[in-house]
Amino acid sequence: DEVAARVGANPVAYRLRHLVDPRLIEVVEAAAEAASWETRPSPKPGNRSSGLVAGRGIACVLYEGDNGYCSLVVEIEVNQDSGAIVVKRIVVGHDCGPISNPDGLRNQIEGGALQGLSRTLLEEVVWDDQKVISVDWRGYRTLPVGFDVPEIESILINRPETEAMGAGETVITIMAAAVGNAIFDATGARIRQVPFTAERVKAALSVRA
Repeated sequence: DEVAARVGANPVAYRLRHLVDPRLIEVVEAAAEAASWETRPSPKPGNRSSGLVAGRGIACVLYEGDNGYCSLVVEIEVNQDSGAIVVKRIVVGHDCGPISNPDGLRNQIEGGALQGLSRTLLEEVVWDDQKVISVDWRGYRTLPVGFDVPEIESILINRPETEAMGAGETVITIMAAAVGNAIFDATGARIRQVPFTAERVKAALSVRA
């Protein structure tokens, strides 16, 4: 994504230009099409340097080299004054080979997306000079009960002629990358350390080019 931005390329088109695995290409295309991906470079032109701005990001993976294909598009809003991030929509293209239970697979994808989002925005092990101090739910934060769940859409690619692959962790592994790319698209600031807390977002905004 960073190379695509450097050369002024659409992040999806840049990936597709360099990918060779047809199944990885297909999940990227499926997620981008379902998300109505805007064919432009990042960051989004015309966004203000303060207040509320919107952006989108993409990431993809062939998990563990041979255990599931996944591509993820997220749409977010960033409050540049507070540093708060709200994920509004998640679109997943997924290929784990043959699908025996589509509803179960969607449930797995949706749960993985939310677990990945919790890790991306909130979860962090915190140490003092001797030990871990995030030992309870006040010190180790997760998505709270009753939070606004983003819209999640799963595009399932069924391949009954192939070997079964995993679906348990594919989405989780790329959520932070997709959200980080969306933050850059919205604000022009790169943030690389998870979780993407308000403090870290504001720090990244303060040093953006």
